[in-house]
Amino acid sequence: MEKLANKIIVIVFIVFIFTINIFNILMPDKEFSESENRVLSQFPKFSMEKLTSGRFSNKFETYITDQFIFKDFWVGLKSDIERFSLKNENNGIYFGKDGYLLEDFTNSDEVLANNIKSINYFNKKLPDLTTYFLLAPNSVKIYEDKLPMFSEPYDQSKIIDRVKKNLNGEFIDVYDILKRKKDEYIYFKTDHHWTMRGAYYAYQMFCNNIGLKSFDFNKFDKEIVSNSFYGTFYSKANNRHIPADKIEIFKPKFNTSYKVHYLDEDKYTNTLYEFNHLDKKDKYSLFLDGNHSLITIKTDVKNNKKLVIFKDSYSHSFIPFLANHYKEIHIIDLRYYKLNIYDYIKENDIDEALFLYNVSTFSSDENLSWLRI
Repeated sequence: MEKLANKIIVIVFIVFIFTINIFNILMPDKEFSESENRVLSQFPKFSMEKLTSGRFSNKFETYITDQFIFKDFWVGLKSDIERFSLKNENNGIYFGKDGYLLEDFTNSDEVLANNIKSINYFNKKLPDLTTYFLLAPNSVKIYEDKLPMFSEPYDQSKIIDRVKKNLNGEFIDVYDILKRKKDEYIYFKTDHHWTMRGAYYAYQMFCNNIGLKSFDFNKFDKEIVSNSFYGTFYSKANNRHIPADKIEIFKPKFNTSYKVHYLDEDKYTNTLYEFNHLDKKDKYSLFLDGNHSLITIKTDVKNNKKLVIFKDSYSHSFIPFLANHYKEIHIIDLRYYKLNIYDYIKENDIDEALFLYNVSTFSSDENLSWLRI
């Protein structure tokens, strides 16, 4: 009887594994995860060079992880099991004090070195262009005191110091100001972004460094537009017991008009906020309508200054402050924009450039290699 029971268990297990694999093969790959709010890995292109270097196997492993059938269910189940067993992280997300979810960080030396080289190449190719670089620390660095015991993420200050030392162009260091303001609501607890309040303090530091006069804090009305934001960390950790974040926006008390053009959709608007996203999972896309390959902002600011920004999504809550200082801002996302950026800069008579990335993205995003064309 016991042997029969064991056989049944083995058969059920084999059928289960077989069924899961069949589903994985038959189900079409998803391009975007609504719950994680990110683009998912696709089947990697094969070459012998990638195979022998190990890059193909690494990307294939990421692809399998991203596309695994019923992934959200399995991650949620794993999270609950680990929470009840008093584990302090799930899926690379630490369960910090005071409701903070903090992402474990590991550095990729090769990607970081290549990205520094790419920006230095950009500076060398356009020596007459004034170039700034703002590298935002992630919440795991600012809120180290909220990490659970025995957690040891890579120290992001080492990345910041390395970039500052090796990068040509003016480096804008925002770490100290954010650390001083950490008792304010400057990072979301359930998401990887800073809040608009955190972006404001970075904007102040940017202006101080480049000789602009920033607009005072009291020159903006603040409004809470959502109390029900659950971000990317919540989705990755799948901890269903964390309170929601709130989203605060800053609206200038002074008048500035904006003409915003999303070129990939050929859509025009006169606002930097798209409030329809507040009814969706990805509420952070309220800021500049989320990710686009190219956005232009034209204002009635009385100068002829034109700025191009190469960025990740940290910039989306930062740009509404900066838009009050430039006649034109051109926003390029190198993950999606694949045309010649040097031709674009010359054709539009742009005289300043800002690279704005968070440490995690700058250490892992290989798309900056498009600068070396």
